[in-house]
Amino acid sequence: MDEGSSGRRVIHIGLPELSEEQLMEIGEIAQETVIKHVFDTLNRSDVKDIEVTMRLNRDETLDLEIEVYLEVPVFVRVDVDGLIEEAVERAYEAVERKLREIANEGKTEA
Repeated sequence: MDEGSSGRRVIHIGLPELSEEQLMEIGEIAQETVIKHVFDTLNRSDVKDIEVTMRLNRDETLDLEIEVYLEVPVFVRVDVDGLIEEAVERAYEAVERKLREIANEGKTEA
């Protein structure tokens, strides 16, 4: 039997309007960070399936939702839930750094 797990978190970020290009870049940063962390921890052959879904919603705040599904063979000794949590946390940190960078660029242009 294989071990699969998924995790999801939402972070609320209050920022000025972002362009569609900036929103796409934020989603890509988060997705790449999750995948990189998983493959920094596991060999490619240890991963049967990985899916990373990003959702960005703009209302009064910017909501970023990251959903990760990771499946590994049962013989791979890894805390899948913990690995997902670490990967998502790193993704949020990377996104936060990028958003701060964007916010700082806006301040210098004003």
